[in-house]
Amino acid sequence: MSNETTTTSKSPSHYVYQVRDREGQKGIWTRIGAAWMHQDNKGLNVQLDAIPLDGRITLRVPSEVKE
Repeated sequence: MSNETTTTSKSPSHYVYQVRDREGQKGIWTRIGAAWMHQDNKGLNVQLDAIPLDGRITLRVPSEVKE
């Protein structure tokens, strides 16, 4: 038996973004990965497709894109 915590679904519970602030303008948000909540809801597994060199990393719940 493993002590490893598994994820509850194949769809990510959060998307991971790099956010770079710009003076006097909106920040630039670039999606760089995804995250899945642990079954016990006490942590996340994060998969990054890119590693940012500046800015900050933000996790957000996926939502429908409104056009």
